[in-house]
Amino acid sequence: MTTTPTTTTHSSPSKGKLWLAAIKPPMYSVAIVPITVGTATAFGETGRFDLSIFGTFLTSAILIIAWLNISNDVFDADTGIDKNKAHSIVNLTGNKSLMFWLANAFLSLGILGILLIAWWQRDVTVLVIILLCCALGYSYQGPPFRFGYQGLGEIICFFTFGPMAIAAAYYSQTQDFSWLILTSGVLIGISTSIILFCSHFHQVEDDLAAGKQSPIVRLGTHLGSQVLTGITVLFFALVILFSLLGIFSFWTILVLISLPIGYQLVSHVSKNHDQPDRVSNCKFIAVRLHFFSGILLALGLIIPQL
Repeated sequence: MTTTPTTTTHSSPSKGKLWLAAIKPPMYSVAIVPITVGTATAFGETGRFDLSIFGTFLTSAILIIAWLNISNDVFDADTGIDKNKAHSIVNLTGNKSLMFWLANAFLSLGILGILLIAWWQRDVTVLVIILLCCALGYSYQGPPFRFGYQGLGEIICFFTFGPMAIAAAYYSQTQDFSWLILTSGVLIGISTSIILFCSHFHQVEDDLAAGKQSPIVRLGTHLGSQVLTGITVLFFALVILFSLLGIFSFWTILVLISLPIGYQLVSHVSKNHDQPDRVSNCKFIAVRLHFFSGILLALGLIIPQL
C-alpha cells in the first residue's frame, strides 16, 4: 500500500471555505434520504402521508446529524486524529467545550421533535428507534466505545441510516411495520455506508498515527478500491433484482439513472486510491450517489400511488 501525507504544500484555503467544509452541507443528505425513502415506502404501500409528521421528522433528523457531525469532531480532537484537519470545527473555533455543548443542544432539539411525534401519536415506538440510532451514532466515535476506531463504523452506519431509520420513518406514517422496509433499508444502508467507506482513503497516515483501524487501513487502498467497486455493483444489482422480483414497483428501476455517478465514483477511486490529494473528494461523489439514488428510489416507490 502506497500512501502520501495528507498535508500539502498548496496555498491554504480561505476561512470561508474551511467553515463550509466544517459544516458539511452535503452530508445532511444522510438525514434527508432515509426519512424521505421511509416515508415514500409507507406511501407507496399504504397511501398514507402526513406532511406535518414528515416535516417534523425531517427537521429532527437534520438536527441530529448536526449533533453527530460536531460531536465527532469533538471526540476526534481528544485522540489527536484531526491535528492535520484544518476544517475540523474544533480546530477552527479553538473551543472544544463550546462545540460539545452546541452539539448537545442540536441533539436535544432533534429529540424534542421526535417526542412531539410520539405525543401526537400517543406511541413511543418511533422515539425508541431514534434513541437507539443515537446510541449507535454515539458509539461510533464517543468514549469509551469508539467503535469507528476498530473499523466498525460502516456496520453501524448501515443499520442506523438504513433499516432502523427507514423503519422509524415508515412507522411514523403508518404506526405499523412492513417487510418492505428491510429492502428499502438495505439499499439506503449500503449507499450511506459507501460515503463513510470513501472518507477513509485520503487519511490513512493520520488514521495509522492515531491507532484507528479503518477498513482502508486494514485492507490497503488498492484492495479497498476493489471492495468499493464490488459494493457499488451490488447496490445496483439489488435495485434490479428487487424490481424484477416485484418486491418494489418496477418504477424503482429509475434508480439506474444514477448509474453514471456510481461509475464516476469507482473509476475515480480506482485511479487515485493511493493519492490522498486526488482521492479526498471521492466522499462527495459518494454523497451525490447516495442522494440522487435515494430520491429516485423514493420517486419509484410513490409513482404507483399517484
